[in-house]
Amino acid sequence: MTLSFFQKIIRPIFGEFTPEELKKFLRMGAVFAFIIGSYWTLRPLKKALFCTLVGAADTPWAKTGSLLLIVPIIMLYTKLLDIYGREKTFYIISGLYGCLAVIFTGLIAFTPTPENVCALGSNIWGTYGGVIIGYAFYFFVESYGSMIPALFWAIATDTTKPESAKKGFSFVVALGQLGGIVGPYAIAGLPHRLGLATSALSLFICALTIGLSMFFLRRFFTKTPSEYLSSFHGNNEVKEESKHEAGFFEGLRLLLKHKYLLAIFAIIAFPEIITTIIDLHFDTLASQQYSGTALAHYLGLYGSSVNIVALLFLLCGVGNINRIFGVGVSLFLMPVIYGLAVLGFISLDSLNFLFMLMVSSKAINYALNGPAIKQLYIPTTPDVRLKSQAWIESFGSRGSKQAGSIFNLGLKPLQKQLGAVAGRARHALYSSYLSFTLILAWFFIALYLGRKHKKAITENKVVC
Repeated sequence: MTLSFFQKIIRPIFGEFTPEELKKFLRMGAVFAFIIGSYWTLRPLKKALFCTLVGAADTPWAKTGSLLLIVPIIMLYTKLLDIYGREKTFYIISGLYGCLAVIFTGLIAFTPTPENVCALGSNIWGTYGGVIIGYAFYFFVESYGSMIPALFWAIATDTTKPESAKKGFSFVVALGQLGGIVGPYAIAGLPHRLGLATSALSLFICALTIGLSMFFLRRFFTKTPSEYLSSFHGNNEVKEESKHEAGFFEGLRLLLKHKYLLAIFAIIAFPEIITTIIDLHFDTLASQQYSGTALAHYLGLYGSSVNIVALLFLLCGVGNINRIFGVGVSLFLMPVIYGLAVLGFISLDSLNFLFMLMVSSKAINYALNGPAIKQLYIPTTPDVRLKSQAWIESFGSRGSKQAGSIFNLGLKPLQKQLGAVAGRARHALYSSYLSFTLILAWFFIALYLGRKHKKAITENKVVC
């Protein structure tokens, strides 16, 4: 297939690309595909391992630990950016996660029984060994999912101009979904299909895909012409940048200083809180029906389904909403969609329905909301794009999940008082009160961000 023929195919879906522009986003999409493929393979392994060794009910405690851990990781990330810059920082952090994946591969491989994903606890390290591995692996996957995609998008927004991002970012997300489809189903479910007792093989393949993301990022920088690696510069940018000071908490300082960044933080946090509440119900029901590698296989199928549906949304032209009507309309639609999802959540309680609800809500979030949010960072200074974005995306995501987990923990006694079924029904009812309150606030914040972004691009000014 020639490049010009490929351009004709994708033009109605994503818009018109110049040949070099298309090559740029193909390279960027290859990096994102391996990142998403790795993460969505690790995600079901994380859940399966934790549910097997620790238990789904203790997930809120694991989310608390991952939130505390993300602060020193972001501090290290900020320091690396100051010393090495964006590209080398990506190689350093990704290389570290690749090495950790190899280490966990060795740990999980020593499984004496086929009933457990990993039974090191009771056979080698004592009673609590399995619990330690469960928590450690959970922290590993959560931090990878927070840092690496955020760093990738920081690089993407720092090398792309607004008009190009309108069409290019949706295209990059679509390519990323290919990795998200292949990874969780083909790799996470591979041990179960082969009859293996552990998921060590899947984890080793993940280490290789992390390495491939580094390889393709290198090709992105070496093969893309310099004029296609330039970013947005407002006519007031020099004045703003002169106020910035380097430091561990520079990104956090900028976040707390500007209401535009706090608003971005909010529209990332609100859907995460709502999803975390629903996700606990889904994980609990799934772990009651499946265990071990079978649970990893089922959750891998869930991960692939999310990315398949997200890709279908994009291929059906969802990205055109952003390209034609603007960022504001895309942001505005999301609280409406999540409101409908919450109505479905409180109406039905079954694993199959929650599977479809989680798949559809996450898919539309990736296909429509994700590319729109990334464009909000473009009319900002490099410090905001590279440093504040990490705090917003990483700490914001983990913090919002923690907020949802605290809410779940607060309602956990209902399970004991009312029983499993009645407790879940009451939990869903109380969850709807919180969810609809967040959705209402989300609606007005989305309107503010859409208008602010449009004004900044029109006047050629950075917001902050």
